[in-house]
Amino acid sequence: MNLTTFIDIMNSGEKVLAGSEVHLYMHKLSQDAFAVTAKINNQYNTPEEMTALLCELTGKEVSPSVTIFPPLFTDCGKNLHFAENIFVNSGCKFQDQGGIEIGSGTLVGHNVVFASLNHEQDPKARGNLLPGKIAVGENVWIGANATILAGVTIGDGAIIAAGAVVNRDVQANTIVGGIPAKYIKDVEINAE
Repeated sequence: MNLTTFIDIMNSGEKVLAGSEVHLYMHKLSQDAFAVTAKINNQYNTPEEMTALLCELTGKEVSPSVTIFPPLFTDCGKNLHFAENIFVNSGCKFQDQGGIEIGSGTLVGHNVVFASLNHEQDPKARGNLLPGKIAVGENVWIGANATILAGVTIGDGAIIAAGAVVNRDVQANTIVGGIPAKYIKDVEINAE
């Protein structure tokens, strides 16, 4: 198993069996992520150092325009994609094995959870994983303590109210809130 094969399998959405080679590789990636997030969370890092640590965590280039206030938590990191001009407030959790993409200009409030994995309902098979990519569009605002679940796409310009649990797609330029999140109204866009 290597990283490319792992990412391909996780991005396919195919079930991952508990104890399989893919599952065991995921545990190895978790240990790598914990080592990097320990550096992010337990010492002061300049903006340049933070960018370098995010590059190490994700295994890809991260724009210096991405600002993350620690602590930051992830148990993978390698299937996490940040565009540009993103702000992530402190305490956010990225369970990114199934894939998480955050679009340009997005603002993420305190303690937001992105959960790209689900489990089977059958208790005898509950250890099996069901990955589902989370895609966040551009200029999205996600309020504090929201939870975004596996397989959700959030359209450009949307607002997720604080504390919402998003279990289905959100249309562009709409506001959703509640548990589960429901449509509240359209975003007011100034014509000026």
